Amino acid sequence: MKFSSIIKKTLFSSVLCITASIAFGQQQAANLGQLLDLVEQARLTETEEHRQRMQEFQQNVNQRQALLNEMLEREETEQRISVDLENTYNENEIIKAQRFETLQERLGDLDELFGTIAGVVGDTRSQFEASLVSAQFQGREETLTELAAIMASESQLPSIEQLERLWFYLLQEMTESGNVARFTTDVAQPDGTQSQQEVVRIGSYNIVSGGQYLEFDANTKRLSVLPSQPGDYTSTASDIQAASGGFTMVGIDPTGPFGGSYLAALISSPSFQERYWEQGRTIGKIIIFVGLFATLLAVERMITLTLVNAKVKRQLKNPDRPNKNNPLGRVLKVYETDKNMDIETLELKLGEAILLETPALERFLTLLKIIATVAPLGGLLGTVTGMITVFQAITLFGTGDPQIMAGGISGALVTTVLGIVVAIPTILFHTIVKSRSDQVIHILEEQATGIIARRAEAKGAAS
Repeated sequence: MKFSSIIKKTLFSSVLCITASIAFGQQQAANLGQLLDLVEQARLTETEEHRQRMQEFQQNVNQRQALLNEMLEREETEQRISVDLENTYNENEIIKAQRFETLQERLGDLDELFGTIAGVVGDTRSQFEASLVSAQFQGREETLTELAAIMASESQLPSIEQLERLWFYLLQEMTESGNVARFTTDVAQPDGTQSQQEVVRIGSYNIVSGGQYLEFDANTKRLSVLPSQPGDYTSTASDIQAASGGFTMVGIDPTGPFGGSYLAALISSPSFQERYWEQGRTIGKIIIFVGLFATLLAVERMITLTLVNAKVKRQLKNPDRPNKNNPLGRVLKVYETDKNMDIETLELKLGEAILLETPALERFLTLLKIIATVAPLGGLLGTVTGMITVFQAITLFGTGDPQIMAGGISGALVTTVLGIVVAIPTILFHTIVKSRSDQVIHILEEQATGIIARRAEAKGAAS
């Protein structure tokens, strides 16, 4: 028992020593009394620290509780606001329904009238956007747009002033469409520059300035000079701008809903050079050059054979005096030189003379015939190559745009047109030239045969 109690005391002392050493670091106890004092001081220190920590913890708890209370109060406030807003929304919906009901009651039979007015406003606005009168009186579309917005609203009605303004615009458009007006405005040139110019508006059909026709862009609300002018009517455009009164002849285009449709189509159509020179591409140009060459050959042949035919006819009137400036004179000259030969030899000599004259008379006939045959084939070649290009474009871009297909096919068929246009007159030229050449050759053969026949007759009579 004593031994166990001694062990317990020893362990207890060791624990106290360890605790004291932890609490006071390097402090050493000289005896058990000091050790007890150190242990007591360590206990007191731990108690003070524990109390401070408890105070800090309690302060943190109080702060978080205050934040929680504040958030709860804010939540209650927001919920009250939400309830108030919901009640206000419901009240507004009720008021809106009541006012709409009141509006419908007040409208009554006017609802159909306002519907008609809304349709008139929409049609008038679209008409004014493209009307040439708007080039002089700008700003009408904005007023009509505002009126259209009021007519589409469920809570607004147009005023008397706005309806009167609509009535005034309709009368203005009707009146100005029959007037010739002169005013100054900005005009855009084909090179992009703009300048102030005096323009003359002929009703709602055309606008001219400086002898040129103008077009009105509905999107930009500006006038611009047409890139291509109708050459036959530009002089009349200058006349009406220079006129101060009376009657003046001028070309106008009343086609289309607002006028100018035919003029726009005429200008957008390709010119002769664009259609047959540019769209025909290389093959078309070759066919054109070949056609011009065939025309020159045919003209040269017709002039030459006409002169030869005239000389031959003059020679027929004087067969006893042959002239070397014509084929018949040269054939007769051969007869005079060799008239003492026998009939067979003389016939051969005259035949040889006719054969010598034939190439000059039939010159270029074969070439004209070849051109008349090859020109349509060249046009067909251009059409085939053009269609190949069209099909390639369809493969790349699809068939969504018919204008691309129509333009490509039109360009491809141009070469066929050129080939036929070249072939038809070339065939006619060839026929005319060949007939004149055959006529001269027939005269030569006729005269040679007559000479041989007279010689044979004279020989028979002498024998």
